[in-house]
Amino acid sequence: MQYSKSKMELLVKNNAELTKRLKDIMKEHELEKSFALKALYHAEVKESGRFMKDYQEL
Repeated sequence: MQYSKSKMELLVKNNAELTKRLKDIMKEHELEKSFALKALYHAEVKESGRFMKDYQEL
């Protein structure tokens, strides 16, 4: 499964929990949104993550 910034942005936009996680990652690690999205993808989506099915449906 490939990382797609547009899919990840849509997934975060449609999920309040992921929106909060993204903001937390950005603040905690002082990352720009694009890097925080990629970190969130690897933490929550890739390799049977909790949101993998939702991501694949986009």
